[in-house]
Amino acid sequence: MSTPGAYFRLAKVGWVLVREGVVLALPSEDLPATAKFAKALLKPFARNRAKHADRRDRLATAVERLGPSYVKMGQFLATRPDVVGADFAEDLSRLQDRMAFFPNAAAKANIEGSLGRPVSELYVEFRDPIAAASIAQVHPAIVRTPMGQKKVAVKVIRPGVRQRFQNDLEAMYLIADLQQRFVRSARRLRPVEVTRALEQTTKIEMDLRLEAAALSEIAENTKGDPGFRVPEVDWERTGRDVVTMEWIDGVKMSDVAGLRAAGHDLDALADTLIQSFLRHTLRDGFFHADMHPGNLFVDPQGMIVAVDMGIAGRLGKKERRFLAEILYGFITRDYMRVAEVHFEAGYVPGHHDIASFAQAIRAIGEPIHGQPAETISMGKLLTLLFEVTELFDMETRPELVMLQKTMVVVEGVSRILNPRFNMWKAADPVVSSWIRDNLGPKRIVTDMKDGLKAAIKLAEAAPEIAAKTEKLHADLVYMSEHGLRFDASTAEAIGKAEARHTRWGRLALWVIALVLVYIAIRIS
Repeated sequence: MSTPGAYFRLAKVGWVLVREGVVLALPSEDLPATAKFAKALLKPFARNRAKHADRRDRLATAVERLGPSYVKMGQFLATRPDVVGADFAEDLSRLQDRMAFFPNAAAKANIEGSLGRPVSELYVEFRDPIAAASIAQVHPAIVRTPMGQKKVAVKVIRPGVRQRFQNDLEAMYLIADLQQRFVRSARRLRPVEVTRALEQTTKIEMDLRLEAAALSEIAENTKGDPGFRVPEVDWERTGRDVVTMEWIDGVKMSDVAGLRAAGHDLDALADTLIQSFLRHTLRDGFFHADMHPGNLFVDPQGMIVAVDMGIAGRLGKKERRFLAEILYGFITRDYMRVAEVHFEAGYVPGHHDIASFAQAIRAIGEPIHGQPAETISMGKLLTLLFEVTELFDMETRPELVMLQKTMVVVEGVSRILNPRFNMWKAADPVVSSWIRDNLGPKRIVTDMKDGLKAAIKLAEAAPEIAAKTEKLHADLVYMSEHGLRFDASTAEAIGKAEARHTRWGRLALWVIALVLVYIAIRIS
């Protein structure tokens, strides 16, 4: 239920976007006539400097004015080009998540409140912050271990960020609900579910124990993998509001000159990065979903170290098989098989013609086979594929879109390191190995084992299922004979909810009217 505060916050968001010229930067060609007219009416209210600024600068300024919650929303939407469009997703992905530092005293209070011990007891030395983002900031510190003193990185939650995000989230849900109700073309994208995913993702990111758990899981998955690792977590000094981890002395992957000066093989690093990402995706079904160059370091031993696991993605067995078969189908030019995979997975509604869908897939695949391998982008291929599936009513699959977006970023980093990077050659050992193990004879054995486990579980649950079925049958017989009735408390609750909905609707209209009057007074 939206409160008056949500409407005020929504009006503020709209006003900031208008003033900073973001609304003016929206492409007009796909807008309905009424939206084009509204955009023209709003043009005079934009700041003069905003009218001449680059679109990316307008967006960055607006998000900075709106605060940490909207920085986080921008980062999340950067992983969803299906929702905001490829151009805006690209702009959002370049937002600088740099906020003002908060005081050391507040950081120490958060640590002590979370861990229940004084900072002086936890750390030999606790230094000033070196980086601050929308949700947390990072401090260098020194801890005492049995092997002697050790430098660590301490990530501490920003004070009050949870309550502020919860307040702003109400306005975000309101926008999503209005979009889903009144913009028919947006319903396929399920904006309310997208907002719910943002809420879940951010709540996970705000509990630093869960980030520590993600680091621990990926460390376990990648144990023994060549050339890749993540920082080790100090669980004794980790809680809801603080995570302490190994300090990484290395060169950022964005610093190509620094990597070269340190003597690292850039071509080998590019291959290792993409192979590591594909292992995490296909083998483990769990991947770092924010692998931009600022989150990737190369340590003195030449190992790639990925930090900041606040955003992670998961793929089930079906999604992993779907991805591998699509890539293999494009490589072998078996477009009918690629189409069949979409229908088998239930991603494309069954009423569509599979041959027509295969024809659309061919339109993507054939141009690729005439290009040099080093110019073919796997991320671009998936982007084109999702554009085609929109024509065939394929609903948004958030896990696949996040995968596609992350693949574009990882592939981009690899091409920064090696401009002639051959994605397919680098990926071949990992993809071929996974296909042999999961799409060949081994797949049949694995499926039989999984089927046997499912059958055993079903047999164990059979008595409970039978009892519930018998009770359901008795309830249905009773309802057919006596009708469906609500008890008094249920009927009263429905009446109160309906009355409350009507009151809020009227109040919302008054709030909107007052906001418009306020804007008109400010302008005059």
